[in-house]
Amino acid sequence: MQDTPARRTFLKAGAAAAALLLTGCTGEPASPGSATPAPTPSLPADLTFTMGTAADPVSLDPALVVDSESLRVTRQVMETLVGVDRETGVPAPGLAVEFEEQDNGRAYVFKLREGVTFHDGTPFDAEAVRANFERWFRLPEAIRPADGMLPYRAVFGAFADEDGESLYRGCDVLGPLEIKLELNRRYSGLVAALAMPAFAIASPAALEAKTANELDQERNGVRISVFGLHPVGTGPYQLKELSDGQVVLEAFDQYWGPAAQVGTVMFTTLAHPAARLRELQSGDIDGYDLVTPETYAGLVRGGMQILQRDPYAVSYLGINREFGPLSDVRIRQAIAHAVDRDLLLKSFFLEGSVEAKQFVPPSLGVNNEDIPYYEYDPDRARELLADAGYDGGALPFYYPLNVTRAYLPAPEKIYAELSRQLTAAGFNIQPKPVDWNDGYLQKVRDNQDRALHLGGLNGSYRDPDNFLGTLFGRSTGEFGLDNAQLTSRIARARTLEPGPERTTAYLQINEQLARLLPAVPLAFPVSAVAMGPRVESYPVSPMLDERFNLIRLRTEA
Repeated sequence: MQDTPARRTFLKAGAAAAALLLTGCTGEPASPGSATPAPTPSLPADLTFTMGTAADPVSLDPALVVDSESLRVTRQVMETLVGVDRETGVPAPGLAVEFEEQDNGRAYVFKLREGVTFHDGTPFDAEAVRANFERWFRLPEAIRPADGMLPYRAVFGAFADEDGESLYRGCDVLGPLEIKLELNRRYSGLVAALAMPAFAIASPAALEAKTANELDQERNGVRISVFGLHPVGTGPYQLKELSDGQVVLEAFDQYWGPAAQVGTVMFTTLAHPAARLRELQSGDIDGYDLVTPETYAGLVRGGMQILQRDPYAVSYLGINREFGPLSDVRIRQAIAHAVDRDLLLKSFFLEGSVEAKQFVPPSLGVNNEDIPYYEYDPDRARELLADAGYDGGALPFYYPLNVTRAYLPAPEKIYAELSRQLTAAGFNIQPKPVDWNDGYLQKVRDNQDRALHLGGLNGSYRDPDNFLGTLFGRSTGEFGLDNAQLTSRIARARTLEPGPERTTAYLQINEQLARLLPAVPLAFPVSAVAMGPRVESYPVSPMLDERFNLIRLRTEA
């Protein structure tokens, strides 16, 4: 088949946008006509910035983790081919400076950035990119999560050793700084998806030397590789120390991009919001993520900066359809009618968060206003329970302890209120608290002795498939959902060109999900970071793509 006419969709204009953004953040203009930002004069990278975080990272191998605290660190150490425009969320230059779509969307040629070096001194080039794609495709089953829920699967569908055709066909080296990514079928969101931190490019030499595919180490009860303890990428920072409760990064002096003013970044784990507030007020940390309503007033009184992100996440009450009575849609409808979303929003989420009736944020333009909506109606919930013959059997409800998420700012309090609402409607709720660091995410995907759980998803790229494909694109243990029609519809929608047909496809998917009720969407939450007086600017991003080399601190004259 002949190639379609070349379509360069990202980078000439995207580079100009990136240049403007960097100008605003660093005070150093970049050339608007080039895909490569102009060199930034060296800054005195002798300052330390300390960030309070809600949990320890699980692993620093981004291909194998999905938690935001791990990815917050790996985003500083490793980089992706495609970046994210912090204002619009659209694809922007990363380690690739240009791409060309070919063969009706079944191939992409990427031109890579010159003069980039990995932290171990090896060069970033086309062979390195190919090695990473091949590693992701061939990840051994033994190191994949039991439910297989990794970003690679959400985007590419299948690994090399699995039945079913993967989206990935191959990665060919066309030259020292040029690769061709070949696909078995079209995926309209591919370029945007490659901005996910899971697709960060690691040093092939380090992957081999640090046995990245052998989980022979342990951290906080989780098996990880040596590479997961010592990642090597091309980012503005390299790992200096990883210990319980603390991660230390130091600036990489050969970084190709904007120079860091902050020479040392420290992540300090403070599980409780009150502890994060206290440490910020005392000056022991410079900022923290995941501001909660109960700490908001203290921040305002103390004159701290509160930097809000636009909502690009969804929180939900997950339902395991394979658990006893929950296979009956009337029971699931009763759960939905028992939930008072408005009270949850007012009590536990920051102002600006909005009620979720579907799983895709409204900004993506595929919300269906005509789908079934289960408004708060505990009387109707009780009627449905009676019709279904619910006998009062216990429903184990899993929720996380000692953590704050952008999509769950106060998990224990949200659980308590949901439990109260469900009990008032006639359900018998059995609490199942699980410490976040004890593998909460894995337990709610694997454990079948589970009726309900709190969950959510932070968006990583601007495409409906980021939410619908990730959550419902295949059968998983999380929801006990195995619906061939739904997965087929999601698979088809991702191949369609942006436009009316694709929008209609997602409207239909949203309607089907509303009828199947694998979960009750709760909120599209606003999240925010708090910064102390030393911080002049911090690069907030709704997709959490926050690069610390763009932080600017106030210094004494």
